[in-house]
Amino acid sequence: MKKSLWLAAIAVLAIGILAACGGGKDKEEGSKKAEETVTIEAKNFEFDQKEYKIPANKDVALKLENVDGNHALMIEGEDVNIAGGSSDVVNLKPGEYTLRCSIPCGNGHADMVSTLVVE
Repeated sequence: MKKSLWLAAIAVLAIGILAACGGGKDKEEGSKKAEETVTIEAKNFEFDQKEYKIPANKDVALKLENVDGNHALMIEGEDVNIAGGSSDVVNLKPGEYTLRCSIPCGNGHADMVSTLVVE
């Protein structure tokens, strides 16, 4: 009897762990489908470009790849925070937006800034 209870407890725990591990989908896979994808590469302590351009009022997937270090990407003034190795679909109005690393990544973290031009 005790052995059966022990095995049942282990099975429940294993199912819980497997369910938690399966929840890491990109937001891009959600209800929005991107019309294009822009990949942003992050390394200590810079993004691969000073400026990125995307079309206004269209669904665009922003994908962050960590080349060196652990980084995430935020768009100032927007509810967007993309962890390294994932993406998010955005649909922005025309303008210039500031991109920043949102994970304190070391001494050069404050300088890790780029511009997103939406036109």
